[in-house]
Amino acid sequence: MKKKAIRETIEAIVIALILALTIRQFVVQAFKIPSSSMETTLLIGDHILVNKFIYGIPVPFTDIKLVPFTKPKRWDVIVFRFPRDRSKDYIKRVVGIEGDTVEIRDKKIFINGTEVQDPYGFHKDPIVFAEGNTARDNFGPFTVPEGSIFVMGDNRDSSFDSRFWGVVKINEIKGKAFIIYWSWDSNSHWVRLERFGKWIR
Repeated sequence: MKKKAIRETIEAIVIALILALTIRQFVVQAFKIPSSSMETTLLIGDHILVNKFIYGIPVPFTDIKLVPFTKPKRWDVIVFRFPRDRSKDYIKRVVGIEGDTVEIRDKKIFINGTEVQDPYGFHKDPIVFAEGNTARDNFGPFTVPEGSIFVMGDNRDSSFDSRFWGVVKINEIKGKAFIIYWSWDSNSHWVRLERFGKWIR
């Protein structure tokens, strides 16, 4: 009886591990926000869940994705492999989709020549850098190539994003962020209860 109980326990643990790995690979994955580039939408210490199949079911050990439910849309918050170092994961917001011409003039975003309302952008630096000094406040025009997206952090003045290092390939996207499940304020050493269960827009 004792051997049977041990075997059943081991089987249960193995099954649980397989299920956990399958869910992590194909369904949902947890990430922690390490920087302020997505303030005020996401804060340092927020823990989020990412839908991994919405842009296609990932095939293990490849960049292939099967049966995509949708393509990335403007204003989606996504997690992706950083193009300059694929071992790192970045989180940003989609601003331009394939075929869009993106331009930034004095911090304002223009898509295909028309200024767009920027409901998520946050500017804490009133200074506007002149064109040519940096791409932060004046950029483009730049046309997003096929199979790619243009991303920016919501903290527009403090984000290292497509303005500086280029586009993200759609097949490098890991998924769409959808909810905050835990949040820890390291400054006050306390949990942010009000952020639990907050949907990411």
